[in-house]
Amino acid sequence: MLWILIVIMAVWMLFPFYWAINSSFKTENQLQMTPTTFVPRNFQGEFAPTMRNYEAVFSNQAFLRAIVNSAIVAVSVTLLSLAIGAFAGFALGKLRYRGKTGTLYLILAMTMFPQIAVLTGLYAIINNLGLQAIPSLIITYLLFSLPFTAWVLTAFFKELPLEIMQSAQVDGASPFQTFYMILLPLTMPALVNTGLLAFIGAWNEYLFALTFTSVEPMARTLPVIIANFPAQFSRQTPFGEIMAAGVVSSIPLIILVFVFQRRIVAGLTAGAVKG
Repeated sequence: MLWILIVIMAVWMLFPFYWAINSSFKTENQLQMTPTTFVPRNFQGEFAPTMRNYEAVFSNQAFLRAIVNSAIVAVSVTLLSLAIGAFAGFALGKLRYRGKTGTLYLILAMTMFPQIAVLTGLYAIINNLGLQAIPSLIITYLLFSLPFTAWVLTAFFKELPLEIMQSAQVDGASPFQTFYMILLPLTMPALVNTGLLAFIGAWNEYLFALTFTSVEPMARTLPVIIANFPAQFSRQTPFGEIMAAGVVSSIPLIILVFVFQRRIVAGLTAGAVKG
């Protein structure tokens, strides 16, 4: 029964990805065939995949520019979140100062606001400051990724034994040297997990990207471009090209997960066994 449940859950989770890949290799006529087919087939029932959806995607200059824009925004948000969040996690997890508990609750409260609730106010502030679309997206995404990053890293820093800091102080290390030379490498699994989640959030975000790039089309990111993908082979919604663009945009995330999978597992199981 356990294996049956595992297979059912695997099919349930993987089928949408399979269907996106399957649809990306179909023409518009094949997508409209009834009954639908689980592999690309022509009207004669022959296996007939096509690559023209991917050709249309990679020949679209707006899509290629959107990849660069998304990479700039996602990488910047990830690095800034980890840099600032690591310092915050160290201070909240290991240092003693007045008001630390209140600071933790304030950080937690910042993660409870829905994006749509702060969209209008943020847009007004960004508009008054006169910032361009990409810097405004980076600043906006930090408002949501930083509290999460700081909260998670605080929990990891708290789990590190206090004796490590004391030993470093006996050896003459300053608090900053203890942080970046001893404690920070020990929290690498947490950094990878939080960094990956921050990258995915910035890479896939649509609402703020649509709003802030509405007057600057050259700065549009992948979700906005994919949602408004122009049709090259039909006068209707280009589902095949949209699916191909979605598959291409998922490849960097899949590569990151495979590259850091050991760190991810270590981060998920950290603190699970005591003693």
